[in-house]
Amino acid sequence: MTDTSDPRRSRAGLSGLVVPVPEADPVVGAVRDRLDPHARAGIPAHVTVLFPFLDASLLDEGTLARLARTFAGHRSFAARFERFGRFPGLLHLAPSPDAPFRALTAAVTARWPEVPPYGGRFGDPDPHLTLAQGQDDDVLDAAEAEVRDALPVVTRVTSVELVVHDGTVWRHRTGFPLGG
Repeated sequence: MTDTSDPRRSRAGLSGLVVPVPEADPVVGAVRDRLDPHARAGIPAHVTVLFPFLDASLLDEGTLARLARTFAGHRSFAARFERFGRFPGLLHLAPSPDAPFRALTAAVTARWPEVPPYGGRFGDPDPHLTLAQGQDDDVLDAAEAEVRDALPVVTRVTSVELVVHDGTVWRHRTGFPLGG
């Protein structure tokens, strides 16, 4: 959930949809713990599908069922993370391929157009796994060097998770399996 704001100031009830990448934790966990405030707020290594999503008060059984049907219409897929990318003050790993991640985001935003990715601030955002944010280039350079030799990270994407902020940390609410 790439947002340069401090996640500890996130309001209770904020939600997001993420693809966890647990295979990345041994490779990038130490860097994320130091340099990504979302890691310290309970968000695992992930690629964001949609943030912010609906307020937790709107996540009723009907909404959860629509999400489940949406994601069941997408096949599971493999992804590799071996290429670094940057946005201002942010270091990330870019997934390859990125089209399946984009398709997940497109499917959710087609169903809920009132919640565009990142509130519409970045247009069509590139899928990515954030390593560090809110840092100077020299810190990002050092983080990249720390991780480089342990790449690639390879994962099989089989689900999307709904996470909700409780006012202090992010918590897993439920998961939605992909089809196939």
